[in-house]
Amino acid sequence: MTIAISIKINDGVVLASDSASTIISGTNVINIYENTNKIFNLYKGLPIGAITWGLGNIGSASIDTLTKDFRRELKEKINVDSYKISDIAHMYSNYIYQLYNEHFKNKKNDEKPNLGFMVVGYSKNAMFAEEYIINIKQGKLEGPTLIRGEKDWGMTWNGEIEPITRLYFGFSNFLPHILKEQLNLKNDELNRVMESLKRRLTIPLVIPSMPIQDAIYLAEFLVDFVIKFSKFRPGAPTVGGPIEIAAITKHEGFKWVKRKHYYSKELNPKEVNDHE
Repeated sequence: MTIAISIKINDGVVLASDSASTIISGTNVINIYENTNKIFNLYKGLPIGAITWGLGNIGSASIDTLTKDFRRELKEKINVDSYKISDIAHMYSNYIYQLYNEHFKNKKNDEKPNLGFMVVGYSKNAMFAEEYIINIKQGKLEGPTLIRGEKDWGMTWNGEIEPITRLYFGFSNFLPHILKEQLNLKNDELNRVMESLKRRLTIPLVIPSMPIQDAIYLAEFLVDFVIKFSKFRPGAPTVGGPIEIAAITKHEGFKWVKRKHYYSKELNPKEVNDHE
C-alpha cells in the first residue's frame, strides 16, 4: 500500500509519499520492503513531476525504472520551448498502459492489478501549475483527467486514503455505505447528508496563498500520520519507510526536499548532485 499526496497552491505543487512496497500472494502479505521510489521528475531541468500508487512493477521492471525509461524517450518527443503538461500526461499514460496491457494480456480484467499516477507541473510559460490524474483499474485506462487547472488549488491523496479522509473530512471513508445500509437512504438522500457533513466537518488544511514551505510541512506531517496510523492499527504496516518530498515551483523548478539514496553521498558526489 502507499500514501501519495499532491498539494497545489499558488506558489507550486508539493508531492510527498512513503516508500513501502507490499508483496502479496493471494490474500497473504509475504513481505514489505521500505525503499521504493514513488516520486519522479519526468524531465530533468523542467518543472514536471509525477507520483504513483498501486502496482509497484510491471513484470520484472519497477515503476521507477520504467518511468526513467520514459524520461529518456521524452527528451526526443517534446519541444522544451512549447511543451504542455497535458501532452506529457497523455504520453506517459500511453507509455505505461501499453506496457501494462502487454504484460497482463492473458489475465481477465477483474484479475488485473490497479495502478495510479498524478502528473503535475508547469506548461511552458504558464503562470500556475496543473494536476492530471491517471488510473488503470481492472485493466481499463481512465484519464489523464485534469484535477486542478492553473486557477485551482487543493489537496489530493491516493493509496491508503482512510487516515487522511478521517482527519480532513471528519468521518470515515466507509460512512456512506454504513448510512445507506443502516438507514436505508436513497442515493439522493445520502448525497445530501454527505455534502452537509463535509460542509460542517471538513478542516481546511490547504489555502491557496500558503507559502510553499508550509505546504511541504503539511505534506510531511500527513505522510508521517498515515505511516503511524498504519503501524498501530491491526494488520500489517503496509505504509512506511523513508518519507520522500519534492516541490515544483515556477522559478525554482523541480526540487527534492527529502530524498533517499541507495549509495553513499560522500562516495558519489557528482551522482548525488545530478540525481533527479
